[in-house]
Amino acid sequence: MDRRQFLATSGAAALAATTPVNAAPMRRGASGDARLNLLFDRIFADQIAHSPTYATDLGLDKGANARLKSMLDTRPRQLARAQDVARRSGYLRQLNAVPAAGLSTMARLNREIVLYDIATDNVAPTRFDLSSAISPYIWTQQDGAYFSIPDFLATTHTVATRADAEAYLARLDQFATVMDNESAEQQRQAARGYVAPAWSLDLVLKQMHSLRDEPAPTSGLVTALTSRVAKAGIAGDWQRRAEAIVTGRVYPALDRQMALVQNLRRTTPDGDGAWRIPHGDEIYAVALQQVAEISGQLDAILKTAGYTRGSVGERLTALNASAAQQYPNDDAGRAALIASLNAGVADMMTRLPRAFATVPNRKLEIRRVPPNIQEGAANGYYNSASLDGSRSAIYYINLKSTSDWPKYQLPALTYHEGVPGHHLQGGIAQTSGALPLIRRNSFYSGYGEGWALYAEQLADELGAYKGIERAGYLQSYLFRAARLVVDTGLNSLRWSREKAVDYMVATTGFARPRVQREVERYCASVGQACSYKIGHLAWTRARAEAQATLGAKFDLKQFHEVLKEGAMPLTILQRRIRERTQAQLRG
Repeated sequence: MDRRQFLATSGAAALAATTPVNAAPMRRGASGDARLNLLFDRIFADQIAHSPTYATDLGLDKGANARLKSMLDTRPRQLARAQDVARRSGYLRQLNAVPAAGLSTMARLNREIVLYDIATDNVAPTRFDLSSAISPYIWTQQDGAYFSIPDFLATTHTVATRADAEAYLARLDQFATVMDNESAEQQRQAARGYVAPAWSLDLVLKQMHSLRDEPAPTSGLVTALTSRVAKAGIAGDWQRRAEAIVTGRVYPALDRQMALVQNLRRTTPDGDGAWRIPHGDEIYAVALQQVAEISGQLDAILKTAGYTRGSVGERLTALNASAAQQYPNDDAGRAALIASLNAGVADMMTRLPRAFATVPNRKLEIRRVPPNIQEGAANGYYNSASLDGSRSAIYYINLKSTSDWPKYQLPALTYHEGVPGHHLQGGIAQTSGALPLIRRNSFYSGYGEGWALYAEQLADELGAYKGIERAGYLQSYLFRAARLVVDTGLNSLRWSREKAVDYMVATTGFARPRVQREVERYCASVGQACSYKIGHLAWTRARAEAQATLGAKFDLKQFHEVLKEGAMPLTILQRRIRERTQAQLRG
């Protein structure tokens, strides 16, 4: 029995030994809820056993599962996709064998959401032979092991013991295998017509060179280990061993990838959006009046601040360039900017009890995007904490240039990525004892990004924006509304990347480099940009409906308690809020 087979058969037992579960062992005559919860735990354990990086993400690579900390998924990509489809199909058969009749309300909800989640994960592999319809390319400026694994090793893979350090070296060695597997899959997919646009491959090459051109002794892949073993006082020849792997294994695999990218660059089809690839219209389907409305609100605020000439976009551009709104574009300026974000989080934490009955104590770190991937990384993003809280959540901000971040725009970003946005929503789900483990870290773009956009609005209701900062909040909403136009233009109406950037700069007044990174993200993550505003509308409409139904009985804190039921598709969310509203009416 090889290692992978062993993990597949022993995963449930190992997980049970290291993490709490919601179901007791099955007894004769056990309830449907107990049977379902036991099945959830078995499926979750199997998922963990087949995804070592996910185990580390959740802090479950300990105890009997400690072997996972030394592993990456080194299966050839096509084989891995087929095996994963087969496993998920098995999950579906088992879950469908548990009848919904006789389950409690919460158990029925959990069953419905998990079935939806697993079935959705099988759509792109079975219909298109792709891992994801949203991300149809192996390599883009934000996709690929070259992009994700170095950051994973530096931040998510913890190093506190000698075993952790040895596990780091094992993963560093496997990184080369993962890259070679990706190269083989990209060659296969390119022959089918699935390869990123030329400009995206240019960014890929630039970022690969950033990783490759660093001498091995000072490479982040080496120093991410040596700095932490030194801090932990772990003796050993870590520098030499890590350098040997980087020089002998990682860099040659990266050289092979860069050569392939250069070849693909010469042959990739023209265009930017999903329409350029086979089944592009179908893949996009598996994803404006608001612009004018928000612009009107901004017009009044800008006039009050003395910005009276030109379009709203032109006036926002002028505000961006104001010396009073800029941090110095140096290390001191970046440190001051991050300090201001931490102050914003601290201030918001004092306001949360006015709107939330549940406020988990989950630490949040704020960091700049690693410079070696800042060319292609999003402007801001959030990585959740481990389930046991041993590793804190991280809110990343892209500080390639501080000029991309005028001071008045920063609070809205913090309320989106931090609290009451992703960090609060995810923390409530992670610590909800009512949820099986399989659902505590789920993410649906419409639900999660819609909530984060709603959180920006909630911050306004809580009086968090000061002075011109409210223009930053409305500009953020204008930006999300403009995304609907741009995403559709790129992926359906055949807009060029340049046309999309021009439109968004003129409409929103955001700095051009920042907008360009965003537009390039929409080309790599098909349809995802639309989820923000669609999800926001779902949350605000559901709240308005609950308020209208309950009248004086409406309690905002209780409305937000729906977060304890975890992330779910928007159609299910709207139904659950109606059901909760009716239950409150009945007393």
